[in-house]
Amino acid sequence: MDFAKLMSAQIKKGKESASSAPSSEKKYLKRSEIEAQRQAAYCAEQEAEEKARQERLQKKRKADEEEAEREAERQEKRRRLAEESRRIREEEEEAEERKRRKRLGLPDLPPKQKDDDEGTPVPEEENISEEELIEKLRTLNEPVRLFGETHKQRLKRYKKRIGADSLAATMTDGPIPTTLQLVPEKDMKVELQIPKDTEGRKFLFRQLASYFTMVLKEWDITLAMRDADVKESYAGKQAYAAMVQARENMRPLFKKLEEFNLPDSILQPVVEIVHAAQERQYVDANDGYLRLSIGNAAWPIGVTMVGIHERSAREKLHENENSAHILSDESTRKYLQSIKRCLSFAQTRWPPTDQMQLMG
Repeated sequence: MDFAKLMSAQIKKGKESASSAPSSEKKYLKRSEIEAQRQAAYCAEQEAEEKARQERLQKKRKADEEEAEREAERQEKRRRLAEESRRIREEEEEAEERKRRKRLGLPDLPPKQKDDDEGTPVPEEENISEEELIEKLRTLNEPVRLFGETHKQRLKRYKKRIGADSLAATMTDGPIPTTLQLVPEKDMKVELQIPKDTEGRKFLFRQLASYFTMVLKEWDITLAMRDADVKESYAGKQAYAAMVQARENMRPLFKKLEEFNLPDSILQPVVEIVHAAQERQYVDANDGYLRLSIGNAAWPIGVTMVGIHERSAREKLHENENSAHILSDESTRKYLQSIKRCLSFAQTRWPPTDQMQLMG
C-alpha cells in the first residue's frame, strides 16, 4: 500500500468518527445567554460573600458576649473582694477600738444593729417604677438622684417630701402639683375664723390650695386665649413671665400647706385676703395684704440714736407681734407678692359689683 492510499484511509476514518460523535457544545452563544451566565455567577459570588460576612458577625457577636460575661464575672469578683476587704477592715478597726476602750477603762462599744432596710422589699402597691419616680421628683423640683442612693431610699425621700403616709399618694394635676386633695369650687368658700381642730385646719389648707390653684389655672387659660400678635409683643411676654414667676414663687406656700405647718400669724391674714377676694371686695383684700406684708411695725427712718440715752420709742422697733412677715425671709416675701399678683388678676377675671372695691 502506497503512501497516498494510507493517507486517504486515515482521513476517511477521521471523518467517519467525527460524524458519528454528536456535538455536545455549542459553537456560538447568544448575548442573552452570556448575560444570564454572568448574572448567575455574580449572584453566587454575592451569596458567598454575604454568608461569609454573616459567619464573621456571628463569631464576633459570640466573642463579645463571652467577653461581656467574663467582664461581669470580673466586676462581681472585684465587688465581692471590695466588700470582703471593707468588712475585714471594719472588723479590725472595731477590734482596735475595743482594745483601746478596754485599755483606757471606757465602756465597750454598743453592738452593731444590722441594717436590713435594703433586704426588706417594697410592697407592690407602694412601689413606683424608676422612670415614674424620676418624673415625680422633677415635678417637685427635687434632685433626681443623690450620691449612693438606692431605689428604696429614693422612694422614702419622695414619701417624706410629699408628706404622705403611703408611697401610692397621688399628685393633683394643676399649675402646682400637690398632694392635697383639692375641693370643688362650691366648697372653696373660707370662713374668717380659723378652726381649732385638726380636721378643720386640714380642710382649710385644702380650701386655700384649691383657690390658688383655680386662680393660677384661670390666669394661664386667659393668657393662652390672647391673639398671637399680643403674645409675641413685649407686654404680652412680660405678662406671661409674671404669671410663671408667681406660680413658681408660690411653691413654698403649697409645701407649707401640704405639711400643715403654716403659722397662724401668716395663716390668719391669708384667710382674710382669700375671704375678701371671694367676696369680690378687693380693696379689703389689699388692706389685708398690706397688714400682712408691712404690718404695724415701727420703721427705723431717720436718726434713731443721737446720744448715750435710748429714745423712748426705740423699743417698738423690736416688737415681735407687729413684725413685718414679708421681710422675714426671701421665700415668704416671694409668695406674699405672688398672692398680691393673684389678687390683681382676680379683680379682672371676677370684677366686683361695686366699682369702689377695685384696687388701684
